[in-house]
Amino acid sequence: MIRTGVYPGTFDPITLGHMDIIRRGAKLVDRLVIGVTTNPSKSPMFSVEERMEMVRREIGGIEGEIAVVSFDSLLMDFAEREGASVIVRGLRAVADFEYEYQMAGMNQQLNGRIETVFLMADVSLQPIASRLVKEIALYGGAIGKFVSPAVAREVAERVERLGRKGS
Repeated sequence: MIRTGVYPGTFDPITLGHMDIIRRGAKLVDRLVIGVTTNPSKSPMFSVEERMEMVRREIGGIEGEIAVVSFDSLLMDFAEREGASVIVRGLRAVADFEYEYQMAGMNQQLNGRIETVFLMADVSLQPIASRLVKEIALYGGAIGKFVSPAVAREVAERVERLGRKGS
């Protein structure tokens, strides 16, 4: 039986922290589905289609069976549709843990057949958050330490189109 894992997120934009979790998560399952979602509480810089394309490009060299799929539903419904037995989540700090712990508990109530697995981000990548990357870029800061060169270019182009803050 193939063990499928789902790694959900907005990936707006995909960061080096996300890539760390994807590389490591792909080793834990036979098939990893990266679920790119819309989050009503976040205002995305990139459309779902743009984010999916960005993720597909960035994961190009990672070994293993990896799919990139969009979803706009409850995570557990999406995981069930994908045949997942595992949800992969990355943790950066204690604040993440509290939120993720609560979500894992709720998800277990919704579907006890699917386990949530937490992976600690590499220490050097722990402070990285897409929200902060966008904020730094909007104020003209350098984001090259947090994302790949291709993603940095895409973010810079989008910021240019949106009109940088503070200028």
